Amino acid sequence: MVKIIVLASAWLLAGMAAAAAPQTTPKPVAPPVHQRVAAPAQPAKPRMSDAQLEAAIRAKFAKSKSANKFTVHVQGGVATIDGKTEVVQHKGVATRMARTAGALAVNNHVEVSEAAKKKAAGNLEEGRRRVQVKRGDSRSQK
Repeated sequence: MVKIIVLASAWLLAGMAAAAAPQTTPKPVAPPVHQRVAAPAQPAKPRMSDAQLEAAIRAKFAKSKSANKFTVHVQGGVATIDGKTEVVQHKGVATRMARTAGALAVNNHVEVSEAAKKKAAGNLEEGRRRVQVKRGDSRSQK
């Protein structure tokens, strides 16, 4: 019986000692090697005024061979492009130039001529035929 009391008191003292021990906070764990740490956020660039943005877009158009016949108007950071073109790609180029100049959005009202649309459709169809050529078949049309 004495042994039980001694063991119980020893167990009770050990529990009290563990409870009285100072609590340690776990150290922060470094991210695994395979994960990247997020880059700090960059401060936002100051927005250009509409007049400055319009001038920047026109300057890009002036340097380009493709978009020199388009008109641009900017209101509230949104660029509106008007004009006509004989090349389908010029429409997309005009939009990209306006976006890279700093436009928040672009309304592209450039009209592509019917001849350019037909030419692009023909090129697309020719490209499809080229892809469908089987091994051993002649690659050129005779």
